[in-house]
Amino acid sequence: MTNQLDSDVSLRDFQTLIRTMYFEKDAERGVSGTFMWLMEEIGELASALRANNDRENLEEEFADVVAWLTTIANVAGVDLAQALTKKYGAGCPGCKKLACDCPMSEKP
Repeated sequence: MTNQLDSDVSLRDFQTLIRTMYFEKDAERGVSGTFMWLMEEIGELASALRANNDRENLEEEFADVVAWLTTIANVAGVDLAQALTKKYGAGCPGCKKLACDCPMSEKP
């Protein structure tokens, strides 16, 4: 893997990049401390979604949320690509279809 990502980055490559950049700090902070940063970023994303007029800020906040979630996965020893494939690779976990037809009242 190169030192930077192209626009078609795989989740596995992204998780490796985040690990390379931040793992020492992340491991020292631990899951709990890192989770608090994720929650702050989720709040910033919520604000950006409400504002709905600054595309660049919205993109940055989505990227931050994904990066902090990836950081927690690294500290917890979870391979995100493997976890996502296991849960969603064959379709919706609820109805087992690629185009979910679970009732709106249910969380798949």
